[in-house]
Amino acid sequence: MPKMSKVGTGTDQGWPAGLEREPTLGAHLTTSRRGYTHHGLYVGQCRVVHYSGLSGFWQCGPVEEVSLSRFAVGRPVQIVDHDRSPYSPEEIVLRARSRIGENDYRLLTNNCEHFCNWCLCGVSHSAQVERRLRRPFRVLLAVFHT
Repeated sequence: MPKMSKVGTGTDQGWPAGLEREPTLGAHLTTSRRGYTHHGLYVGQCRVVHYSGLSGFWQCGPVEEVSLSRFAVGRPVQIVDHDRSPYSPEEIVLRARSRIGENDYRLLTNNCEHFCNWCLCGVSHSAQVERRLRRPFRVLLAVFHT
């Protein structure tokens, strides 16, 4: 299971809060948004590939490469520590870039976290979605088991 780690305080010039220095190639990055956590992959030279997702009012955006500052939108950035990946950092970057332009965002089955986990591990999944989907079932079980 991946773990979140804050890397420093963002005091080095040019890095968003949460990052002390340049992330490693292929690093899984997150930043908070209103009501959810946004995910992207660091591809070097202050660039991130991410699924832009719901980029406007009910408008889904494609996988795109953006600056680290555009990805962060002024919020702290964290690195998700993965135990290991079957892919080298260079392969992770190639996998991410191979999907640039894809415009098949689906909140529950193909979002920014699904994208990052596929690039890193070859398996498309979202712990964020899984947690939220389990919550209503726990409530129903509690109601009917009393």
